[in-house]
Amino acid sequence: MREDIIDRIIDEANYIIKTGATVRQTAKVFLFSKSTVHKDVTERLLLINSELHQKVKKVLDKNLSERHIRGGEATRKKYLLKNN
Repeated sequence: MREDIIDRIIDEANYIIKTGATVRQTAKVFLFSKSTVHKDVTERLLLINSELHQKVKKVLDKNLSERHIRGGEATRKKYLLKNN
């Protein structure tokens, strides 16, 4: 794997761990697609650094378990703004 790709993957992983960001939020920051970031931190990272992969996996699992809450909150805000 190319060195620049490895650096990108590690930067994405560190960002997710540091901020607790979702794949979508990380993709916006790094200007890559969600698919690329997801593949980077779930598949490619495992080949590069398994310890870092485990830390990212914990954050992504937490985000997945809270997904329904964020969706509900976004809908609530949408209708609050619509009614005002």
